[in-house]
Amino acid sequence: MLLVVLAWLTVLAVCVAAVLFGQSTRAAPRRGPRSGVGRIGLFLSLSGPWLSVLAAAAAGAVTGAWLLAAAGAACGVAATAVLGFVLSTR
Repeated sequence: MLLVVLAWLTVLAVCVAAVLFGQSTRAAPRRGPRSGVGRIGLFLSLSGPWLSVLAAAAAGAVTGAWLLAAAGAACGVAATAVLGFVLSTR
């Protein structure tokens, strides 16, 4: 049980780090108006990590595999943060 709690605390720490990383997308100077892809990237970099954590928590509640859900959440958070950053810089 302690391992599961530590895993979810780690996921929350990764999520906060990803959101702070996504803030750099918002703070970056714009060269012109944002395109549709840029707006999607901004949304993914700011809200995607939190949505990944919520989806993984729901999956953990449904299946009961909390440790596996925490691992999936950490991967999902990192993937959405990086994808959002890449899309928002275009």
